[in-house]
Amino acid sequence: MNVRTLSPLDRLLAGIERALETVAGAPEAARPSPATSLDDAPLDDAERRHAAGLMRINHTGEVCAQALYDGQAALARDEETRQHLQHAADEETDHLAWCAQRLRELDSRPSLLNPLWYAGSYAIGAAAALVGDKVSLGFVVETERQVEAHLEDHLQRLPRQDERSRAVLAQMQADEVRHGDNAKARGGIDLPFPIPGLMHLSSLVMKGIAYRI
Repeated sequence: MNVRTLSPLDRLLAGIERALETVAGAPEAARPSPATSLDDAPLDDAERRHAAGLMRINHTGEVCAQALYDGQAALARDEETRQHLQHAADEETDHLAWCAQRLRELDSRPSLLNPLWYAGSYAIGAAAALVGDKVSLGFVVETERQVEAHLEDHLQRLPRQDERSRAVLAQMQADEVRHGDNAKARGGIDLPFPIPGLMHLSSLVMKGIAYRI
């Protein structure tokens, strides 16, 4: 059986569909939420707002991750690298769906600025891919390294009894570590100064805004 190779136009149209699904749709997870078997512990109003703010940040982070991977995959030069990025993006879709579900459970909503976050992240991913696959994969390595640290911080800051949110973030953290390790094994290089610092600063801005808006 012949497998049809997608043209640049095909990939563009598929990317537009993924973008709309990410920022305005309801992505479906291929894996069940890690919180499925856990009880939803009672939270007071302040705890619920705080947990929702943290999960909104993580939902926005997954919107950005989808956009980064989509932008990188669209312009990847090597087909195996493209497939690797698309597989990682599929797992990020699980994360996106899990965070969206947890936000609903907390009677909250995603960031109103998600279309903006998506567009900016897609542009960054595409720019990294234009430089070359090793730089693009290095961008994945650094991104996942910073996300791992960010998730560890949120695991400590969640209300103590919010085991459902904690289970989601713990599985996300394990997946992100694996994504970074895989990208490194495929030849991702260490990004030069000052790129990691700029990535960290932009992340701080995003988190500060997404917590509230």
